[in-house]
Amino acid sequence: MTTPVNDQSPPPAMALDLNGVTIEVNAVADTPLLWVLREQAGLAGTRFGCGMALCGACTVHVNGEPVRSCVTPVSTVVGKRVVTIEGLAGPMADALRTTWVSNDVPQCGYCQSGQIMSAAALLATTPKPTDADIDRAMDGNVCRCGTYPRIRAAIKAAATLLETGSA
Repeated sequence: MTTPVNDQSPPPAMALDLNGVTIEVNAVADTPLLWVLREQAGLAGTRFGCGMALCGACTVHVNGEPVRSCVTPVSTVVGKRVVTIEGLAGPMADALRTTWVSNDVPQCGYCQSGQIMSAAALLATTPKPTDADIDRAMDGNVCRCGTYPRIRAAIKAAATLLETGSA
């Protein structure tokens, strides 16, 4: 006679550097980072869109790089810096938020956190982006409302604010 194995043991604890704070989460290694952010960390700014890394709504920064959290296993970010829209701060964040509003970018708003996270990553590496730079960086960020020209204008305006120190 064999004893049944209990498959209900809790998942292992993992420490995440999230928005500059170390938090402990319990998740199976391949759980998408998106679900850990929303369900365990309570950060709802990162959105679920497609679940296949095609729309960009779930974009966060991992060590400064934009990644799609819907397909990023939580175990792959242990020991790395994860920043969500809630943790985006400083002159870059201020410039983007200001220009997003002044250029009337948000319509429904669903994609905006992913758009801003991608734009912030671009401006961090390319302070004076061309249209081609913006198109490359924002490729894969879908806006169903079609505000792409306003997104481009807002990114350029944010770059100017950052360059002049007005942010």
